[in-house]
Amino acid sequence: MHANIPDDLANAVRQIRSASASAHQPPPTHQNEVFQVPSRDPNRTIKIHVYRPPNPISPSPVLLNFHGSGFIIPMHGSDDAYALHIAQETPYTVLDVQYRLAPEDPFPAAPNDAEDVLKWVLSRPEEFDAERVSVSGFSAGGNLALGLAGHTFPPGIFRHVLVMYPPIDLYTTPGEKIAPDTSGNPIPAEIAEVFNACYAPSPPLDRKNPLISPGFIPGEKFPDNVLVITCALDTLCVEAEGLAEKLKAAGKRVVQRRMERCDHGWDKDVKPGTVQEKAKIEAYDLAVEMLKT
Repeated sequence: MHANIPDDLANAVRQIRSASASAHQPPPTHQNEVFQVPSRDPNRTIKIHVYRPPNPISPSPVLLNFHGSGFIIPMHGSDDAYALHIAQETPYTVLDVQYRLAPEDPFPAAPNDAEDVLKWVLSRPEEFDAERVSVSGFSAGGNLALGLAGHTFPPGIFRHVLVMYPPIDLYTTPGEKIAPDTSGNPIPAEIAEVFNACYAPSPPLDRKNPLISPGFIPGEKFPDNVLVITCALDTLCVEAEGLAEKLKAAGKRVVQRRMERCDHGWDKDVKPGTVQEKAKIEAYDLAVEMLKT
């Protein structure tokens, strides 16, 4: 693929996303603070939104969260409701991370940012409890969370990993993936491949790399407590549920829920009184319950 083609395709997808979002102005975020965390790259920092509990303890348990993006769409802040809910209902401080996006910064830029933020957290034992560090992510952010918890750092660093509708297998082409419920309108395979090609062009990259496709990570490498939320209308559903079964077989405590009549990213725009709203409440409450263990 010519070098400028992913850029052109990424910009086209971003323009479509921007036009759609313009009719639904996102609500303001409710973080308590904004930090700029040092990057491994000179003269560069990583932005994080900090959500603190009403009655924080010191050192605080901490949850790193990575937003969805398709690896290319700027969506930092889209998990505001989730981060706020976790901070209000648990003792965890939530660090919502703005990682770099492709095609300007393809793999391994985003995993490197995730690693740098965790190293920063671990370097501050007076503020963050190193015995209670957990990680979560939505969509592409779930992919980053799984890679961070199952491959980048050794077992024992994370207490929990919580993921919602993550892509875990970028090696298999999107056109081969079918949602359990085919009555919806999933992300078109052509668009999904744009995401993948911008983030992890193959060649030269091997998409079986465990940081690109965390489904290839051995089950025993993951934290002991895992939450996996999938969507029946999502073509990524089957692979994520397959990961959940592999982790159960490896002896992990896994809570897995498939949300019926929900599609990829459903929780970001729900109407009151709908099945989708009830599913959002259930998913976020399951995250709270997991973090309390």
